[in-house]
Amino acid sequence: MSEFRIVDRLQKIDVDIQQDQLKYHSKRVLVSKEFTFDAAHHLHNYEGKCKNLHGHTYRAVLGISGYTEERGLVIDFGDIKEIWKEKIEVYLDHRYLNETLPLMNTTAENIVVWIYEKLVDALREKQQYKGARVEFVRLYETPTSYAEVRREWMDVE
Repeated sequence: MSEFRIVDRLQKIDVDIQQDQLKYHSKRVLVSKEFTFDAAHHLHNYEGKCKNLHGHTYRAVLGISGYTEERGLVIDFGDIKEIWKEKIEVYLDHRYLNETLPLMNTTAENIVVWIYEKLVDALREKQQYKGARVEFVRLYETPTSYAEVRREWMDVE
């Protein structure tokens, strides 16, 4: 059993570790971030409960891969959050999806592709992440039901 201890001294850049030591490897790495949003929708040309207006607490999982830069980061998690908040969530959270998304049947299968496309476009706009690419987006409509799109299935890139 190990004892709890407080660190004696914090490691300092350019004293204990050099700038060129921050990047440990040159491998492609996948980073992932999850978000939730609440939204209402209904399905067209569908017989079942979902033809009526109803809502979900959706969960989106975004997977982005890339090569680490000089600090050892593929993409800052804060930048993923910023992209989500500014480019994607504004169309989804506490919205009527049939109104805020492009004309489509608002199925999980359609929405997940739309999220993927918005994320790809947003990454292209961020010059510092040239090697980063969207590997997958998974959209949970319920805790046990999701739709997923993967980069290799898309005609993009």
